[in-house]
Amino acid sequence: MPTTFEKSTPIAAPADFAFAWHGRPGAFQRLSPPWEQLRIVRASGGIRDGGELEFKIRLAPGLWKHWHARHFGYVEGQQFCDEQVSGPFASWRHTHRFVPEGDAACRIEDHIEYALPMEPLSRVAPRCLVEDKIAAMFAYRSNVAQNDIARHWRAQLTPMRVALTGASGLVGTDLTAFLTTGGHSVVPLVRKPTPDGVVWNSTTGISEAELAKLEGVRAVVHLAGEPVMGVWTEEKKRRIRESRSVGTRALCESLARMKEKPEVLVCASAVGFYGSRGAEQLTEESTPGSGFLAEVAREWENACEPARAAGIRVVNLRIGIVLSPRGGALAAMRLPFTLGLGGRLGSGTQYMSWITADDLVGLIHHAIATPAMSGPVNAGSPNPATNAEFTGALSSALGSFVGMPAPAFVLRAAPGGMGDEFFLTSARMIPARALANGFAFAHTDLEAAFRLILGRKPTKGARMANTAS
Repeated sequence: MPTTFEKSTPIAAPADFAFAWHGRPGAFQRLSPPWEQLRIVRASGGIRDGGELEFKIRLAPGLWKHWHARHFGYVEGQQFCDEQVSGPFASWRHTHRFVPEGDAACRIEDHIEYALPMEPLSRVAPRCLVEDKIAAMFAYRSNVAQNDIARHWRAQLTPMRVALTGASGLVGTDLTAFLTTGGHSVVPLVRKPTPDGVVWNSTTGISEAELAKLEGVRAVVHLAGEPVMGVWTEEKKRRIRESRSVGTRALCESLARMKEKPEVLVCASAVGFYGSRGAEQLTEESTPGSGFLAEVAREWENACEPARAAGIRVVNLRIGIVLSPRGGALAAMRLPFTLGLGGRLGSGTQYMSWITADDLVGLIHHAIATPAMSGPVNAGSPNPATNAEFTGALSSALGSFVGMPAPAFVLRAAPGGMGDEFFLTSARMIPARALANGFAFAHTDLEAAFRLILGRKPTKGARMANTAS
């Protein structure tokens, strides 16, 4: 007999707006749990009757499970359904209903009926595991839907074209999905020609022929840059510096040549701007720090001057550690911490400024939508954590033990000064300008954020904010 799962999600936007969000490109990406590895094989027809979606779910290294779903039961603005054609369940039917609650609010009702294969043998342990996974998935989906839809509704932006460097990266992929669900289109700036991209070069910028393709673009988001992770050889440090300073200046000089210039450039920078400052609270008014990463960040932000001089509003996002199990630092830490091998770095007293990937894409969108925002903007949670607190929160979320600490003298042996600059530096960054300009962070409790994005049960009484701007 099928098992029923139901989830009710309040949305701070009208039902037809929330319904339209689900029908746009990017919705599947936004709602996919980040702790799962998914690959879309084929998509056609959207959420209307007869629309199909095929994707693969990674079960283990080299082992993928295929899932083929078909849509039915489409009622404009009110409902759509999907059912499994083939996949891991014996059967699966999911009904999405959108119930109005006044002029500017609604409720999404998810109703699922599913059966496991090999019933009734799977009634005990496998069923409990499946139920926990479904509950975790819909806790995440509910949180994303609440925050993303509310952010788009409050911004009330007319559909626009947004150019994006680093579109295939961790943040760029999420940002592309976020923007397209809001009705916007994304033009990726790429190194090699693609059907939908505009070619740019990090040394010479954008040719006149390619630049003409950007006419009408209202916003540009610049995320590209050599990854900081890796062995800091002199060559690696040169690439880190030049990909940011030279690449950003080349891009900005190209944008300044456009006849119809974009209204805003949101350019990534980094918390490294402040150097290592102990427990000092660092706002956008704080002085720059010292060290390699501080120098890189200053050059990075200064490289935006050609765009500013051309009248383009420039926002420099000083980004902290971006939390997502899909990539970056958290992806690297997940396995050792799961095994109880993750410990604090050095004394553990150094501050780490962190932000979830979902809050970061929301803040980028907010920067685009808010004309009053310009100059440096700290992109980190209002509650930075010490390394010891970070370690404890991640271990607790994963249900593992805190491992042995890594001695500071061992970390300092890393080549190129990476130990001090990357692992032991302390930056207690406060997002004063983001808060002053009305941005509401959805994730401010570190352990609760870990549990949500890693698909773990929340702590008893834990609450996740859903008041995003």
